[in-house]
Amino acid sequence: MREDDAYRAALMYYLQDQTMEVIAKTLGVSRSTVSRLIKSAREEGIVRISLRQPSGSGADLGHRLSATFGIKAHVVPVRERATEVHRLEQVAMVAARLMGEWVSADMVVGVAWGTTVTAIAGHLAPNPVRGSTVVQLNGAANTFAGGVTYAGDLIATIAGAFDSTPHLFPVPAFFDFAETKAAMWRERSVRRVLDIQRRVDIALFGVGALAADVPSHVYNAGYLDDSEITQLTADRVVGDVCTVFLREDGTYRDIAINARATGPSPRELRTLRRRVCVAVGEAKVPALLGALRARVATDLIIDETTARTVLERLRHAPVAG
Repeated sequence: MREDDAYRAALMYYLQDQTMEVIAKTLGVSRSTVSRLIKSAREEGIVRISLRQPSGSGADLGHRLSATFGIKAHVVPVRERATEVHRLEQVAMVAARLMGEWVSADMVVGVAWGTTVTAIAGHLAPNPVRGSTVVQLNGAANTFAGGVTYAGDLIATIAGAFDSTPHLFPVPAFFDFAETKAAMWRERSVRRVLDIQRRVDIALFGVGALAADVPSHVYNAGYLDDSEITQLTADRVVGDVCTVFLREDGTYRDIAINARATGPSPRELRTLRRRVCVAVGEAKVPALLGALRARVATDLIIDETTARTVLERLRHAPVAG
């Protein structure tokens, strides 16, 4: 009954432009109850709000990013001088709403764990999608053994929002030896998940950076030791996508640790139909430029400040790809 009331209240409020008072009289409830019903309708996914961005600075930034990198850019307006944490929350809310619109029946959704995707998962509204699947894209085990639980909880949260079947990837984030990875990739249990990953219809991932105000999970949770960080710096690595490291110019194939990484490479990502990259923070700009030059994304969701910094860096310090 309450869901029916929430639907009726939302219908009258959003589509019939009725006041709270009129809705309260019609439903025989108080105005405060109407307010709670409308809020419930949004939280339960009965109401989905979409916005059309008008022409202006944000739209212009999006057009310029789209033209430069051949992507669809979704630029999120944020308050001037907002902290990076606040910007991440604003972008995560928009990304969650867009994912709710894009995921449909019988889709396979690929998810790479990380700080940004965790923020997005916290804003997903319930949206049951018939026959859908959510699969983990990169391994998560580390030397402290906490990564498996972290990634498992994240995949479960996203799968729960879409009422989907979850598939975890039970391997480390990085193997100690490339030969071990090659052997594991022949195991049936691992091949089963790899086969699901190859059928992903829409992939969701962030961009990791060696230094950022909001720390990238891969760099602060025991996945890499000091010698590996030193080697990444020597290799001019600026960040990662799906725990595969890259340089600002988009190159990655000759970075030694990538032979031990378990996430999909940029080449493998490019075989997927839709790839949604979400990025916030000026410190992530070099890594984001590397990701965009490696053509990992079809869609970019980004805040105005970071988008402006990307374009400024392109203008003042272009890097040959």
